[in-house]
Amino acid sequence: MTSVLLVVHILIALAMVGVVLIQRSEGGGLGIGGGTTGGFMTTRGTANLLTRTTAIMAALFMLTSLALAILATRSHVPAGGSILDVPAAPTAPSPPAAPSVPLAR
Repeated sequence: MTSVLLVVHILIALAMVGVVLIQRSEGGGLGIGGGTTGGFMTTRGTANLLTRTTAIMAALFMLTSLALAILATRSHVPAGGSILDVPAAPTAPSPPAAPSVPLAR
């Protein structure tokens, strides 16, 4: 479940980057989607579509982020416990103490 959600999360992130790069910015940028598209949509209509698409992608990105965070905490924290109760790393066993020799009688 987590791996499928992670793949969906990465695909949404890549799609969101693509949609943001297509948008025309005031400073120039790539501006690929800002021109005419052969009469299919006006420049304003394209801008509205890309803005809505960006908002939807951002919302999906946030939802998958929350879902991944919830799944990660449920799989690593014991029931009824806290994340502070889980040891950070397994500790190595300490070597046995050397035998002590009496120095004087």
